[in-house]
Amino acid sequence: MRKIGASFPIFEACSRRNKETPSYRTAQIFWHVGKGHAIIACETNMPRLPPLSSMEAFLEVARHGTVKAAASELGLSMPALSRRIQTLEHSVGRPLFNRHHHGLKLTESGRELQDQLAPILDELRGVLGRVGSPDASLRLHLNVLPLFAQQRLFPRLPELRQAHPELHIDIDTMSHAEARLGEGIDAAIALARSIDPALYAARLDQDQVFPIAARALLDGGRPITVPEQLQRQTILVHREMPETFAEWKKAIGMPYLEPAGVDYFDSGPLMLEAAAQGIGVAFMHGHHFDDAHDPRLVRLFDFDVDSPYSYWFVCRPRALRQPAVKLFHDWLLAARI
Repeated sequence: MRKIGASFPIFEACSRRNKETPSYRTAQIFWHVGKGHAIIACETNMPRLPPLSSMEAFLEVARHGTVKAAASELGLSMPALSRRIQTLEHSVGRPLFNRHHHGLKLTESGRELQDQLAPILDELRGVLGRVGSPDASLRLHLNVLPLFAQQRLFPRLPELRQAHPELHIDIDTMSHAEARLGEGIDAAIALARSIDPALYAARLDQDQVFPIAARALLDGGRPITVPEQLQRQTILVHREMPETFAEWKKAIGMPYLEPAGVDYFDSGPLMLEAAAQGIGVAFMHGHHFDDAHDPRLVRLFDFDVDSPYSYWFVCRPRALRQPAVKLFHDWLLAARI
């Protein structure tokens, strides 16, 4: 007896009374041909996927931890964003967040969904980008801190352009690059102590901490010659490496040392300029001082203190499959920038 089969989809729309999610039904019909003829039909339900906008809203809230911050990022009202989350939770069939007055925290199901959904949407964005733009496979959206770009990356980019004129790089300098990977950012050059193990990361350097100040503070009437004099100075610290001064004073055996104040910056070039103008003493990396080539600046003291922070090339593991990301990654590591 031979069995010949076929299947086709049937769309089952919602009635006005039944407001449940519409679904597709696949009817499978088999003809059994032998002495007699029999028809066997069975149906399998295929639930519709929740809207893509609800998945994007979920990932944004999971990243920020609050509806307010995620709504601002997406340009939505808080009620509209909340409805998108509820739509996804209804589709999944269980809560994705624990609600409390401090914000939202992912449930175990929410965490699992975030881990599996984020790379899928990354891949989907890549597919749409490659289909929609002829040169998308060789366009890199790179996040990099301004000082690294100015001192170390841009002076070497002509080499890359000469070797690979087909590669185009869009530069983004906003903070929190790791959290935005896959959301308009393909890769980042981050400054951090360590990188989330879920991401691909390649360390680019290991540097030392330098106290950097205006030359006038060393050559003036009351020159700074010992660390204790920092108690009368304002310390300048970069937000991407907030523990620099604390680690430095611990390493030199003076954990009790307290400056007159601490000012935080999110711009390396502005930190160097503030130090040059005598606004404070900047605690930065040796490369930052050496590559500045600014005669107004001097390094204070002679302590060799390794920095707990490094520059890293960072991307999602799947991003290395993109030709532009792989090409830039290989060039960056080979160039030893």
